[in-house]
Amino acid sequence: MEAIYITRATNRNLEQLQKIGRVTFSETFSAGNTDENMTKYLEEGFSIEKLAAELSNEGSEFYFAVLGDQVIGYMKLNVGQSQTEIQDEKALEIERIYVLKEYHGKKVGQLLYEKAIQIAAQKGVDYAWLGVWEENPRAISFYKKNGFVIFDKHIFKLGDDEQTDIMMKIQLKEKG
Repeated sequence: MEAIYITRATNRNLEQLQKIGRVTFSETFSAGNTDENMTKYLEEGFSIEKLAAELSNEGSEFYFAVLGDQVIGYMKLNVGQSQTEIQDEKALEIERIYVLKEYHGKKVGQLLYEKAIQIAAQKGVDYAWLGVWEENPRAISFYKKNGFVIFDKHIFKLGDDEQTDIMMKIQLKEKG
């Protein structure tokens, strides 16, 4: 397999971002949710308008995992007030890491994760955190393997369904 590289997404990549976002979210969550809730979330959460606003947000960054000329995964990182929950200036949120199902087990998620930690170090944050659906054992296991620990829970609404996300974090700097 040729090398996978990580590149930052910009407003020029809006349609690619929408496509990879919708496909990977659907692959990951459609089996555990109703068609109505999935359709509503995919239309609203991945609308061109919403993604354009997220891409132009100073506190958010998107990165693609690219193989050849195909985007096979992506991630979204947030700092400062752009974080969905904690909004700690000393933290980085990994809001999304998604990889096309056919590339699971090929270290694509690991490459994206390592890029996130590299960016966290460049930004000088103390820790990284994320939320992961309690019914996604593959993702929970991935983050535990990478040193994340559970510290809280929160509710994530998918359509009319309230779901529990497990919040996890990894300390990157020693507490002073």
